[in-house]
Formats: sequence, structure tokens, C-alpha cells
Amino acid sequence: MAPHRTPHVTRRRIPEATVARLPVYLQILSEQAEAGVASISSEGLAELAGVNAAKVRKDLSYLGSYGTRGVGYEVDYLVYQIRRELGLDHDWPVVIVGAGNLGQALAGYGGFGERGFPVGGIVDIDVAKVDTVVGGVRVRHIDELDAIVRSKDISIGIVATPPSTAQDAADRLVRSGVSSILNFAPVVLSAPAGVTVRKVDLAVELQILSYHEQRRGDQRRTEQLRAASGGVTPIAGNPSPAESRRDATA
Repeated sequence: MAPHRTPHVTRRRIPEATVARLPVYLQILSEQAEAGVASISSEGLAELAGVNAAKVRKDLSYLGSYGTRGVGYEVDYLVYQIRRELGLDHDWPVVIVGAGNLGQALAGYGGFGERGFPVGGIVDIDVAKVDTVVGGVRVRHIDELDAIVRSKDISIGIVATPPSTAQDAADRLVRSGVSSILNFAPVVLSAPAGVTVRKVDLAVELQILSYHEQRRGDQRRTEQLRAASGGVTPIAGNPSPAESRRDATA
């Protein structure tokens, strides 16, 4: 049970960049709490989150939490504050549009329910998929989307369709009353004002990872050249000492 504190009052709008970091802090702090850690400094949280301590203190100040000098932040209370700010003090059922391989994988992922996002429904246009059970949820025809959203009071929808039908899926979600959409299709969706759309692009994430792998490869090659050059880093366009010796004896 969450600690009894004074009622929450939002003082100002939290920047999107801070909102994006709060789930990271929450995961780290939850792990610290499970490990029995009672308090944590901004420096300690910053190191675990991969940011600087000043940014952590600024982010947490939006929650009205400033820590205690020499003690840091109370881990359990900070978890409570972040969960409250992110709206995780109650469940948010979601509906998945698309019961293909991706939709089935998402519906079968137990982590959604554990984190407060139970799958309240999954719909598809393919009659061959209707009435099958995925992750304990019966697939229903997309024409029943409105009824599902109303009966389960759903405000978050997930698009897990092929790119060609993703916009239609989003339009149907909006018409049904959904105001937040998580899009897994590799297309940009248009939505009216007041509807929030977040895109999960696995290809972009892989490209970011390839960038880091390329940098590691460049660093390894530089170190190998330095070792072959007697500890001197070759300058681009100039031969290494080893190459110069080979040229001189040729």
C-alpha cells in the first residue's frame, strides 16, 4: 500500500523529455526497493540511469521531491510519487487492433498486465482469427471495437496491423473514443488534435544499435593499429611506422 501523504497537486506541466525518463527512474527504483535499499542519492540514481545528477534533481523537482541533504531520496516514496505522476495508481486496460503474429505476441506478454496495462480486448478483420483465444483473451471482430472500448472504459489502443491497414485501424480507434495510440506499424499515423500517438519503430532502434556497434568496431581497429604502430596512433592518410619500414625495405 502506498504511504499516506498529502494530496497530489500538479504544479506545472512536466516536459516531455522528463516524462520519458520517469519510467526509467521507476524501473531502477523498483529494483532498488526489491533489493531492500531504503534511500538513494541523485548521483546514485543518475549513474544507474545513465544521466547526470543535475538532470535527475531537476526531473524529480517536478514531482515536488527534493530529497534530504546527506540522505538522498526515500526509495519507496519516490516510487509512489512517480507511479502517481504517471497515472499508474490504477489500471489502464488496452485494446489491440490486429491479431497477427505481432498482436498475438503483445497479447501474450504478461508484462503489460503486471505493469497496469491489462489487455481488455483484441480485434481483427480476419474472420479466421475471430473467436480464437490469445493470451487468455478472445479475439473479436473489429466491428465490435466500439462496444469493447465502451464496456471496458478503454482509452489506450495498440495498432499491430500491416502498414496498409494501420491508418484505418487508428481511425477506428479514434472513432471509438480512444485518445492514446501506440503504433507498432512502420508508418506515420495521422490523428486529430487531442489524440496522442506514440510510435514504436524496431528498425530505428536497430539502426541506433548498429551505430554503437560501428563505433565499437572503429575503436577496436584504432587500438589494433596503435598496437601495430608501437603505441602511436596513425594519422589518417599517413603511413604507420610499420608501413614506413616495409616501404623502406621494399
